[in-house]
Amino acid sequence: MASAAAFFSSHNLTRLRVLVVGLAELIESTDDEHSLLDHGTTLLSELVAQDDWLPAEYAKPDPTRYQQYLLHCDSRERFSVVSFVWGPGQFTPVHDHRVWGLVGVLRGSELNESFERTAQGQLISAGPPERLSTGSVARLSPGLGDIHRVSNAERDRVSVSIHIYGGNIGAVERATYDAVGSPKRFVSGYANRSTPNIWDRSSSS
Repeated sequence: MASAAAFFSSHNLTRLRVLVVGLAELIESTDDEHSLLDHGTTLLSELVAQDDWLPAEYAKPDPTRYQQYLLHCDSRERFSVVSFVWGPGQFTPVHDHRVWGLVGVLRGSELNESFERTAQGQLISAGPPERLSTGSVARLSPGLGDIHRVSNAERDRVSVSIHIYGGNIGAVERATYDAVGSPKRFVSGYANRSTPNIWDRSSSS
């Protein structure tokens, strides 16, 4: 059976353009985080419901670590859209985001383990990891709980998720956390040097 990536065509990038335009309009209309997360969830759910639009170069795993590919960044850095690609067994360190975010699973499945602080300031797991299956969308924000660890739930295949963040996430100064909850500064950057051309309408029917 052919992989979903085999069905990609440049015309299907329209799906990503619809998301980007919808997000820009949403952010222009409100700065209420609850509304952003609600309506952003709808937009992202519609995108990850179809797996025929993500170019193969933004779904390519690396054998050594997970990959974060920039798909679009708003010109005023109000939001960014990225693809995360997880090889079997790959996972993030415990980390935060410091901006609101949405995670939609496009292929495979992921485990999302949230953390909370004790009265003494230590980080502890907030409960069993949540399994996010294909088509699922999860929310993140400093107000809802911003510290987590993500891993590929599939033992023998790649998983891919699409993330939206309320900023240029590759340039946001954030932190990873060790076993006792001590932070270490990091800025993630991106694995790619070019982004999909969602603005070429020459092949539109």
